[in-house]
Amino acid sequence: MTAQQSLTYDAFLELATADPAVVGLVLKGSRAHDGMATEHSDHDLYVVLADGAPTGLRRLAGHRTPWLDLVIVSLSEFRAAGMPGPERYALARARIVLDRLDGGIGDLLAAKARLGADEAFRAAGGWLDAYANSLYRSVKNDRDGEPLAARLDATDSVGHLLELLFALDRRPRPYNKYLRWELVRHPLPDWDGKALLRDVDRISASADVAVQRRLFARVEALARREGHGAVLDAWGDDLRLMRPR
Repeated sequence: MTAQQSLTYDAFLELATADPAVVGLVLKGSRAHDGMATEHSDHDLYVVLADGAPTGLRRLAGHRTPWLDLVIVSLSEFRAAGMPGPERYALARARIVLDRLDGGIGDLLAAKARLGADEAFRAAGGWLDAYANSLYRSVKNDRDGEPLAARLDATDSVGHLLELLFALDRRPRPYNKYLRWELVRHPLPDWDGKALLRDVDRISASADVAVQRRLFARVEALARREGHGAVLDAWGDDLRLMRPR
């Protein structure tokens, strides 16, 4: 085993904090979510370097072992990380280990955790349309005797629905692993997290049309309240198939 392969999290922290080029250390993943780490969890760490600063730590770029995963980036690269992109949620719930910018690292994480008003509105409109599309296909497939297709479309609809609900609250959608954690600690307005999880579970498992329609009725009311009525109205008479009977 090489020295790099045996590098521990604590040993790396000692190296990084002694290096003046390092302006921030940010822990993401299971170890940044209280109660989610297991014996298999590694330390996923962003190492943020001052732009253009010389440092020997760059030799560790791409370092990955079962216990330590390093992402070494410049401050400019860190500012852009996840904006947009799948990394946004990871950084939204990341934990600051070191901030040498007088709160600047924290400000960047806060910006990633909160979608701008225009950004959120556009995203919600897109996800609402995608949700309605998959829901419509699922219900139609169930009607036409295609249970597998109905379940597959229902599963797709759940993903779009979660993107929509978090966008309406101006938040990035959590990874599936952290969905329950997120709903417990940071509830969505207007939603009972436990009931939502039960409905999502039921829809994903069985494409239960009654549950899908009941959930859509709540989503439709919320979406119209938030100014997305035009997206729904574009579906015309097809809305009748999605609504409760």
